[in-house]
Amino acid sequence: MDVLAIPKALIPIVVILVVIGIFMTSWYKVQPDEEGVVLFLGKYSETVGPGLHFKLPFGIQTVEKVKVTIQQKEEFGFRTRQSGVQTAYESREYDEESLIVTGDLSIADVEWVVQYKIQSPPTNYLFKVKNHRATFRVMNEAVMRQVIGDRTVNEVLTSGRAEIESVTKDRLQNLCDSYEMGVRIEGIFLQDVNPPKDVKPAFDAVNKAQQEKQTQINQAMQEYNQAIPRARGEAEQMLEQARGYAIERVNNAKGDADRFMAIYKAYKEAPEVTRRRMYLETMEKVMQQTGRKYITDSEGSGVFPLLNLDKQ
Repeated sequence: MDVLAIPKALIPIVVILVVIGIFMTSWYKVQPDEEGVVLFLGKYSETVGPGLHFKLPFGIQTVEKVKVTIQQKEEFGFRTRQSGVQTAYESREYDEESLIVTGDLSIADVEWVVQYKIQSPPTNYLFKVKNHRATFRVMNEAVMRQVIGDRTVNEVLTSGRAEIESVTKDRLQNLCDSYEMGVRIEGIFLQDVNPPKDVKPAFDAVNKAQQEKQTQINQAMQEYNQAIPRARGEAEQMLEQARGYAIERVNNAKGDADRFMAIYKAYKEAPEVTRRRMYLETMEKVMQQTGRKYITDSEGSGVFPLLNLDKQ
């Protein structure tokens, strides 16, 4: 009896199983956010878009589905346990990722996130680099350490964060392109940057002193901005008063000179009349400044005792 012989009763069952196997393995569905890479006996054949597609059954053609529209991320120095309205993070510390030596040989505890998308078609992402996720993370750490190693700890902790994000993004993108990883970097964001825990109290004290220094500088500048304009205004006012006084004196002098020249001209034309007018004007001014006046005849000398001038 042939051991390979199949009982006639089982032949329909075998045929049905083969048909079901062909049906189940000859079609596949690509989601709207995916692209399908079709392999023929393990070799790249084509890239297909979203929708229902057919292929050769029983593993002759296989499909790798890759999400190319969804933004993905990798976290360094921390891990998100649960995202949502109240994000929860793992309590474990990842010092092997986050502790980085700066350019002045200090140490900064840097946590960051890289956001990226897989480029279309995703063939480079699938076939150019093995263990692409692990490789991508190593590249991130290498570039971040290089960028931070070119800067001082104060730049890393304070003013240089935006520049670090921008430079790291550009360098990482160039490195990914050179390795043909098929990844487009969307952004790099420093999540948290702190000094190591052992030196954090000392660093906080330095920051507090710097803030107090800046506060004192701001107060001094405020007082300066109040005092200087006021002093300048007072000085300008005094200068204007001096200019007004000078103009007044000059105008008075010119007026006196013009009046004198007019009198002199009139005197030259009629000396006697001018002399008499000047005498009368002078006497008018003098008489206004004296008290009671008595006018008597020059021959009436006996009148003075009767006036009681001593008592008055």
